[in-house]
Amino acid sequence: MSTDSFRTNILSRSPFEPLRGYSRAVQVGDHLFVSGTTAMNHKGEVTAPGEAYEQTKSVLIAIRAILTSRGFSMQDVVRTRLFVTNMSKWEDYARAHREFFETIRPASSMVQVVKLVDPRLVVELEVDAIRGASMQDVATIDY
Repeated sequence: MSTDSFRTNILSRSPFEPLRGYSRAVQVGDHLFVSGTTAMNHKGEVTAPGEAYEQTKSVLIAIRAILTSRGFSMQDVVRTRLFVTNMSKWEDYARAHREFFETIRPASSMVQVVKLVDPRLVVELEVDAIRGASMQDVATIDY
């Protein structure tokens, strides 16, 4: 098997992973796909219940730890997806996201959802990264 297609499942101690049958992240070669991550730790404790900015920041810190544990950096992130419970707080989610990605500028989506697995949670974030994607150019298009 080529190392380019070798799959590594990265597990955390989240109680939801075995219940749903998923991994915190999956790495295939130089690609890392991080599952929806919230501000809840493996003990069920939620960071900053109901706080959009603080939870987003907490989630991004956790995602950064996942990335670095596999030899990736935040600069390797090419896509983020934010699932939020209150779009009227979009500026708070965006502020935290911008603090981590202002110069990186990954492709990104923010989508409002009815609720997350715990009512104290207000954001869930997914990330896709490609090792070595930190080199960048900027192209502007009109559409």
